[in-house]
Amino acid sequence: MPTAVLLIAHGSRRAAANADLDELAAMLRAKNVAPIIETSYLDVAAPDIPTGAKACIARGADIVKMFPYFLSAGAHVVDDLQHYQRELSTEFPAVEFVVCPHLGLHPLMVQIVLDRLGEALSPSAVD
Repeated sequence: MPTAVLLIAHGSRRAAANADLDELAAMLRAKNVAPIIETSYLDVAAPDIPTGAKACIARGADIVKMFPYFLSAGAHVVDDLQHYQRELSTEFPAVEFVVCPHLGLHPLMVQIVLDRLGEALSPSAVD
């Protein structure tokens, strides 16, 4: 059963902000995380979540892991993604849609924060 990863970000009017998700998708593809990796956005940018899910299905996915690229479990993660999961499951009953945990306070997040703080405090950041 082909598994797809549908990366989901909030979306921005700034193309550079949305490009981060495309870059993440490319990195995951390079690591062969899943045979199908698509991106989608909750708001403002395209493709939206239903369009991203349909792209996964068109490529043969039987399971779509909906990965919320969000730091906190706010209303978007808790309510909106569950709504889309239910809606898509009803429309495509032969496909399993799974909402993955958001980024949150994963133990590796501390190292990421420390790395970013170090970058901000480096001599080149002051220039």
